[in-house]
Parts: sequence; C-alpha cells; structure tokens
Amino acid sequence: MARAYGSDLRQRVIEAIEGGMSTRAAARRFSIGESTAGSWHRHWRATGSFEPRRQGNQGGSVLDAHEGFLLSLMDEAADMSLAEMAERLEGERFLAVDPSTIWYFLHRRGITYKKRQLMPRSRSARMS
Repeated sequence: MARAYGSDLRQRVIEAIEGGMSTRAAARRFSIGESTAGSWHRHWRATGSFEPRRQGNQGGSVLDAHEGFLLSLMDEAADMSLAEMAERLEGERFLAVDPSTIWYFLHRRGITYKKRQLMPRSRSARMS
C-alpha cells in the first residue's frame, strides 16, 4: 500500500481551492487526482485538519459478534462443513458470509476445524 501524501502538499492544495481555484484546476496544478483533491478538501472542511486519515483495515470482523454462535455450532455437530456453518449463520443470524470468511475467522483465533478425525498411519503406503 502506498504512503499518504505529505501534509504540506495537502495544505497547499486546500489553500488553492479555498483561494478560488476549482478542485479540478488545483488537482492539475499539483499533479494529483481530482477525486483526491476533492476528498482532501471535504476532509478539511469536516475536521479542520490537514493530516491524513489512517490507512488500512481498521481490524475486526463481521463475525466477531457471532463468535459464541460459531463455536457452539462446532460443539453441536463435529462433522458440519464450513458451507453448512455459513448457511446456519444466514438462516439463524441473517448474516450472509462466504465459507472462506468463516475459515479466516477461525484461523485468526488459532482454531483448526477438521471434519474428519486423523487416520491411522499406513504401514504399506509412504507418508509425506
């Protein structure tokens, strides 16, 4: 992910817009995108700050609020697939998610979810 532009550039762009220059003209003058200049100006009008907003994911998951429900599903039926868990989540909690979302949710918590028990080691076949 790219770094944010510096506050000095932001300040010069906003001052140009406030000085009567159009957003499009200010963007061309400072070699930035028009939507970027407009976004900076709106942010400055709302907060009065030239500082960039925080970048990246703010953390958390839509499944955080349903953690207890998902763990109870795992205890309830040991052979339930992730797709079945997603269907139950949609049916009972009205939250539609992809099974991979549930996998990432469990993986971040260090929970491995296997439908089958481990098989005994084969004596005749080579195991990797």
